[in-house]
Amino acid sequence: MALSQRNKISISFSSTGMTDVVFNLLIFFMLTSTLVHPTALKLLLPQGDTQTSAKPLTTVSITADERYYMEQEPMESLDALETALRAKLGSEPDTYISLHVDKSAPFGSAVPVMNIAQKNNYKLIIATTPK
Repeated sequence: MALSQRNKISISFSSTGMTDVVFNLLIFFMLTSTLVHPTALKLLLPQGDTQTSAKPLTTVSITADERYYMEQEPMESLDALETALRAKLGSEPDTYISLHVDKSAPFGSAVPVMNIAQKNNYKLIIATTPK
């Protein structure tokens, strides 16, 4: 008595669905990576060796022509910068600010921001590019 199976199991593997998923993920990551800008200001940062693990809550940028920005918003004066920092950060302990200073900006333009940070007990992280 010979019994035969009616439903044969196919042992072939179709990878068409997997390649579609990988291709869609590739397109998604390529599109989203072009939309993310860490900073909209074009600054040439000085080079440094060390990295910090602290996470800053906001950034202060100083351009080559000594203009001050908090994140991407221009500040008309140092008093306005201090007021904006106080409004955003308050007086929480261990508050970190990332300071981005253009390489060609004079050192004296960073000192008032350092004074603001010291007066309000903020900690500064000076941003650099890796060597």
